[in-house]
Amino acid sequence: MTTLSTAMPVVARRVTPLATLQQTMTLAWRSLVQIKHNPWELLDLSIQPIMFLLLFTYVFGGAISGSTGDYLQFALPGLLVQNALFYTLSTAIGLNTDITKGVFDRLRSLPIARTAPLSGRIIADTVKQVWAFVLLVGFGMILGFRVTTSLLGALGALALLVVVALAMSWMSVLIGLKASSPEKVQMISFSTMMPLTFTSSALVPSDTFPGWLQTWSDINPVTHLANAIRGLLIGGEVAGATLVSLLWAAGFAVVFAPLAILAFRSRV
Repeated sequence: MTTLSTAMPVVARRVTPLATLQQTMTLAWRSLVQIKHNPWELLDLSIQPIMFLLLFTYVFGGAISGSTGDYLQFALPGLLVQNALFYTLSTAIGLNTDITKGVFDRLRSLPIARTAPLSGRIIADTVKQVWAFVLLVGFGMILGFRVTTSLLGALGALALLVVVALAMSWMSVLIGLKASSPEKVQMISFSTMMPLTFTSSALVPSDTFPGWLQTWSDINPVTHLANAIRGLLIGGEVAGATLVSLLWAAGFAVVFAPLAILAFRSRV
């Protein structure tokens, strides 16, 4: 007598959009809770921008603007931009560390959306960006910085900075997924962000640059973002610089987000 056994097909359970959102927020909370067990992460996020603010204001401020007070008004919006872009390196390093240590392998064995770990990391780092903005503006006001526009302008500056940093973070995410170690992520990302920041009008007026460097600075996305944030906080050009910044953000997202997601899916 022959016994026929029919194997039942395994049907993969599809994760609903609501469940994906819940899982993403859970993993974002996981990244934030890690600060409790590793407070040095928050200290690094807090101390580094304050150190840069003090250094540039009191070491270079008098030479660049004639007084530290005038330079503080000019430079703090640019330092906000610099800090936000540099912090996208932490997104890439944290992502690479989770992958190389096998954290994502363990998460992949769970019935969750494959994109939830990546989305959770990005959302958590966006929350940290907000913290860094509030801290730097608050400390700057202690030193004498003043928002001369309005509360709405300050909130607009925060929103614009988060949107552009979030879009540009996809480039860092791609580097974090492609690099073989956190050290290489840091080297590649820093080598990318440093020239962008220091060849812009974030920290010094671009009209002091040589002609060829002014040409590059005029199209540098960091220049437009710094000008927009400066205009929203202390007055000046807003509409044009904001529009160009948003166009750059859209460009970064359109180019790097699909590449980063593809790299993420192939690696995990």
